[in-house]
Amino acid sequence: MTSFSLPIVPRYAEVDQQGVVFNGHYLTWFDEACTAFLDHLDVTYPGLIAGGHDIQVVHSEIDFKGPVRWRDSVRVEVHCEAIGSTSFTLGFTVWRSKSGNDADTEQQPAVRGRNVYVVVSTDDWAKRPIPPTLREALTSVEGQARNASD
Repeated sequence: MTSFSLPIVPRYAEVDQQGVVFNGHYLTWFDEACTAFLDHLDVTYPGLIAGGHDIQVVHSEIDFKGPVRWRDSVRVEVHCEAIGSTSFTLGFTVWRSKSGNDADTEQQPAVRGRNVYVVVSTDDWAKRPIPPTLREALTSVEGQARNASD
């Protein structure tokens, strides 16, 4: 499987007084990319809930590499870094190219990050083992090829 990425269009409201995307919005982008990634793996969030499971972010990291500005072409790439018994880690890279450039323009990493998710029960919100369908989907892409670090 090739890597998964979600296109994002930075909105005017996401840009701060410095003219770049405000750092807190990257977590929102990571959340949207996680949901799309799970959909891509045929493990939908509504399906997890229907099965009595939910996922909660218990740790986040964001490393700034360069600015994302309004109207830049952006995509958030997602990969599975690790799978435990009740938790898993997704890594994210926000790639950008300047606005007005065509699709052949070289993209640069703007932000790298990761979220650690814990599976919980929707009944009592206690930790639970990763459900088999989610584990199988994540295992199928764990350690997939990533772009070279910068």
